[in-house]
Amino acid sequence: MTKHLILLALLASPAAAETFAIAPGPDAEAALQEALILAQPGDEVVLAPGRYDIVNQLSLANEDVTLRGAGMDASVLSFKGQTGGAEGLIVTANGAILKDFAVEDAKGDAIKAKGVDGIAMIRLRAEWTNGPDAANGAYGFYPVESRNVLLDGVVAIGASDAGIYVGQSQRIVVRNSRAEYNVAGLEIENCYYADVFDNLVTNNTGGLLVFDLPDLPQQKGHDIRVFHNRSLANNTPNFAPQGNIVGLVPAGTGMLIMANTDVEVFDNDFADNKTVNLIFGSYVKDFTDESYYPHPRRIHIHDNRFTGGGTDPDPGEFGSALRKALGVPVPDVVWDGVMPLSQWFTTGLAAGEGHLVANNSHATNPPYANADFVGFFGLPFLHSVKTDPAELSEPLAPLPPVQVVIRGRDVSHPGAWAEFAK
Repeated sequence: MTKHLILLALLASPAAAETFAIAPGPDAEAALQEALILAQPGDEVVLAPGRYDIVNQLSLANEDVTLRGAGMDASVLSFKGQTGGAEGLIVTANGAILKDFAVEDAKGDAIKAKGVDGIAMIRLRAEWTNGPDAANGAYGFYPVESRNVLLDGVVAIGASDAGIYVGQSQRIVVRNSRAEYNVAGLEIENCYYADVFDNLVTNNTGGLLVFDLPDLPQQKGHDIRVFHNRSLANNTPNFAPQGNIVGLVPAGTGMLIMANTDVEVFDNDFADNKTVNLIFGSYVKDFTDESYYPHPRRIHIHDNRFTGGGTDPDPGEFGSALRKALGVPVPDVVWDGVMPLSQWFTTGLAAGEGHLVANNSHATNPPYANADFVGFFGLPFLHSVKTDPAELSEPLAPLPPVQVVIRGRDVSHPGAWAEFAK
């Protein structure tokens, strides 16, 4: 009887985790893709230091697998000669941990995760090595339609849309990361519950973007906290491909919030963004999506620091309108003033949908302006710029922190994540 119990216990025990070691060489791509197919929950696929020339998209579809290298500058997956697939690496399995390697020159997006519950991207680099170019891939890091998303210590350079992008997802943390020379540095689009903190965005066209757009499966983005980031000198000319929505972002935008609800922006540094340091407002293009609401609600901007910027707005339509409506330097915080006409003609924003701008510090520029673009573009004889932020005084409470759980662990706090992150 005892022997039978021991045998049953052994059969029930999980197999020991396996490590698949991959080294550079002519067979590396085949070996890596095979390992990603064979790896089971708990297994690791380990990239030795070196350069890996990859010509086909890589994919990971098994749950709870770790792919790790020796460092974002030591283990490099180069897709410069890519001929197959739309992405560099695509992940479609829950619980993936990707850390300590780089993806360079992917034909499309560098690293994409779609439809997963639990994805960690740690100390990774996604880069297009030829600098800003419309022919570069769209996204560096691209989790979409996912839950429990962590990006920690990643670096994105040269994306023709967004370097770090999280779209149509829920429960997100983006921290300790850097985005440079992308069109959009760091973008949260149509998402619920995100904490974005301790990041540096610089030399992009636009630094930080919190968007909500029509015609997407998940809408009415809300509960986004953006804090303790630095958005500096995002003045690279827009190099998005023709027709891309992000192509409308004027060069020199520190932060743009559009059509979201409950966004709290605090304890950030904004400096030297030539068009405007921070602007929030409505989606003003035509749309047919009846479920879409184009106006922002409850935007809370407080305790940020502003230095310089607004001195040379982008010469395109939007930057020119700011220059003409507000003069130069453009104030540090601008609300476009767009709202439903029924509100604009009567009492202004509806109760419970107002904003709060308070307790920010400003080195040189005027602190605030309501550009009143309804009047500016449609009823110029009624156009009236307001410059007192006290007009936005909706009593807004701080938003709660976001909790992200991956493989059963709360990764919202770095200490709780130490075992996987080391």
